[in-house]
Amino acid sequence: MCRSIKTLRPPAIPEDATEEEIRAAALQFVRKVSGFRAPAAHNREVFDHAVDAIAEATAELLAGLEVRGRSRDATPAVPGGA
Repeated sequence: MCRSIKTLRPPAIPEDATEEEIRAAALQFVRKVSGFRAPAAHNREVFDHAVDAIAEATAELLAGLEVRGRSRDATPAVPGGA
């Protein structure tokens, strides 16, 4: 697996992943699979489409995951709080 792709769900990160984090992970995945850091002009459209599709699928996955012990609506506990 590409080491620069980080886990984007709690508890690995304290809050929901941002669109920017999701897109960065999708870009790293496409780079790894394609073998291109930056595609040639004739491959740009298909490369960008793949990044978009993977980012969309990732956002859908993260939105649907249920993490045990953490409610979607729960706010993080504040140390020393009531």
